Amino acid sequence: MAGAVPSESRLRADARRNSEQIRSAAIGAFQGQGLTVPLEEVAKAAGVSKATIFNRFGGRIGLIEAVIEEVVARELFAVIEHTRTIDDAGERIAYYITAIRDLQYRQPAFNDVLLQTYPHSQQLMEICRVGSEANEELIAAARASDALRPEFTAGDLHALVVDSALALKHGERPPRDDYDRRTMYLLDGIRGRSSASGGR
Repeated sequence: MAGAVPSESRLRADARRNSEQIRSAAIGAFQGQGLTVPLEEVAKAAGVSKATIFNRFGGRIGLIEAVIEEVVARELFAVIEHTRTIDDAGERIAYYITAIRDLQYRQPAFNDVLLQTYPHSQQLMEICRVGSEANEELIAAARASDALRPEFTAGDLHALVVDSALALKHGERPPRDDYDRRTMYLLDGIRGRSSASGGR
């Protein structure tokens, strides 16, 4: 009847619907604009108030952690796992660097992870740790097989992807063809003797 108090089950259903709407809006916003997108934009896309985001997720960090697997982690970990299936060390490192740079170009949120924009997020820092371990593993194997210049280190690779993250986040976004051409220049510059004429 008119003026009746909503039942507890109705309130729970509304809360679940709001949470799913917020998650969906956050995934789209983070993938399109990065993790620093104003929460007001997420709330507007979800059809809720900013306060509802805080009520459901505790704020930006909680919201990031609720969706970061779909936004970044799943695709990054798939790249790492596929890389490990490639037998040739030169092809392996070429695929990995190309795929990482592709992810950087397509997913602004990935650059926020690389830049550790939200260091208080345990999940973001865990993604960074897994990525760093993959870098070290791949670089060590590639150097051992002469697929990389002997002086090239995991720290160098980290610096290169961070430099790219900074440029993509704060600079003018280059056309995709130019970006891919620079990826090839990067690969040509770090190849060792065994892959001087190979790779992608």
